[in-house]
Order: sequence, then structure tokens, then C-alpha cells
Amino acid sequence: MEKTFAVIPVSKFTDAKTRLSPKLTPLERENLLKSMLKDVIGVLSGLVDNIIVISSDDDVLNFVKKLGVETFKEKGVTDLNGALTQAIQHYSNFCSNIFIVPSDVPLIKKNHVKDILNRSQEFDVVIAPSKGGGTNALLCPTSFCVKFGDYSFFEHIDEAKLRGLSHSIYDSFYLSMDVNTAEDLGEIMLHGKGTEAKDYLKKVQLKVKSNHGSERLDVSREATI
Repeated sequence: MEKTFAVIPVSKFTDAKTRLSPKLTPLERENLLKSMLKDVIGVLSGLVDNIIVISSDDDVLNFVKKLGVETFKEKGVTDLNGALTQAIQHYSNFCSNIFIVPSDVPLIKKNHVKDILNRSQEFDVVIAPSKGGGTNALLCPTSFCVKFGDYSFFEHIDEAKLRGLSHSIYDSFYLSMDVNTAEDLGEIMLHGKGTEAKDYLKKVQLKVKSNHGSERLDVSREATI
């Protein structure tokens, strides 16, 4: 059974990206997350055998149902790894590999997914690191124990070694960029051509310029008359 299912974990819309509150209102943060989620789903579509969004939030699940994506509701109070484990165990009878992608990587491209899937023909586990040492994509067998959290990139490498599984590191600037800070919004504005996320940030009139201070990019609102 050589099938690969993609799993996208999504937190509550009302809790979306609170670290962006200096730049975006709660409703804008929610709409940005929806835009990024549509970007990720759009990139995965047609390249994997199924796409599942997992969440404890009915608003999230109802939103993605309208996009034609399968949903899985978390059972009980659990952390991210617990929720992912629930989903992996549920779908393990229907696929051989799980491809976990966060909902906040809007710069992901179809060639990234194709490259990672191709590597899975040679390696048991493929790991794409985030900028801060986390994991922004993980392709693994359904028997793999996921370790998302701080420095999970290294945790996943250690887990692969512990289980005697071969692994490959997929290092990509675009895929390493998840959205947590105002500077990340600037990266979307610079590099997100054709994405729902960039279109939305333009709609709310954000602008970006190069900065030579402590942060590389300065993100602000366009002046309105």
C-alpha cells in the first residue's frame, strides 16, 4: 500500500498568531491563517493521495469542508503531537506514509512537495527544517513517533536514527519560513507572489521596506486619506 496522506494541523482560528497582534487585528489574523491554509492545501492538491486537516475547532473544520478537504477532529484535550498521533493511527490502515505540513508555510511550492515525495523513494524519513530549528514538513512512515515542538528538527533526526530509519534533510528557504513575527509578514510580501496570503496582506494595506536595524524588514500600514 504505497499511498501518502498529507496532514495539516490547525489551531483555533480565535487563537491565530497572537504574536502578530502589533500589526494585525484578531479578525485580520484569522483571515490571514485562512489564506495561508488555502495556500498549503492548494499546493498539496493533486500531489498526495489525500489531504486531511486536523483540529479541535469546529470553525476550522467547517471552513475546510467547504474547500473539499477531509477533516479529523481531535478527541479530548491534547497537545500537537497527541493530536497528530490520533490522526496517524486513524489513517494508518489506509496509507503507508504521512506527510505533515503546518498551516502557516504559505511560501511552500509544488516543486518542494514533488522533491520531498521523490526523496521518499530512497529515504524512510524526509525532514524540512524551519528557521528556528523546528520542522516545517515531515514525511515519514505511519509507525514514526512525531516530536513537534522546540528544536523538533533535531528530535526527528534522532528519532529516525533510534528506529534505524534512513533520513534526508530537505533544506529550502521558502519552506523554512513559517509565520510568527511581523518580519515574517514582510517575507510573504517579498516572496509570496501568487499566494492568497500575499494578496490578503496587500488588501489590508501592509507594506514592507528594507531595514538596517535589528530586524531586516520593516512592516507597516500604508497611509490612508
